[in-house]
Amino acid sequence: MNVSTSTLSLTVADVDASREFLTTHLGYQVAMAADGFASLTRDDAAVDIVLLRRGTDVLPPEQRDQQAAGLILAFTVTDLAAEEARLREAGAPITMPLREEPWGERLFQLTDPNGVVIQLVEWVVPAAPDSAE
Repeated sequence: MNVSTSTLSLTVADVDASREFLTTHLGYQVAMAADGFASLTRDDAAVDIVLLRRGTDVLPPEQRDQQAAGLILAFTVTDLAAEEARLREAGAPITMPLREEPWGERLFQLTDPNGVVIQLVEWVVPAAPDSAE
């Protein structure tokens, strides 16, 4: 198997709202779109995203009424603080403020209009323990 592209398909109530959020705040471009469907891409290594309207008949019946929930779409980025400042300035809904975990993960989250949680992450080298102890 040779994977040429990775795509995340999300079932949401309002495709247009998520499409607008991802293109406005995260630099995605619309590759294809139709009623109840949008395929989004970026020019870098980010995963492509397909948005499907909940209830669409292109999905198997057992999947039609599901929606993106309990999922965190995470992107590892550079200059996380600058991204947080840019998004805050643009009025993006930051739902978990920038923080750093003891294991070296810096992150913050924003949430799109359909409740899709997007986490931006930057890895830093954790500080060495104090050798005086």
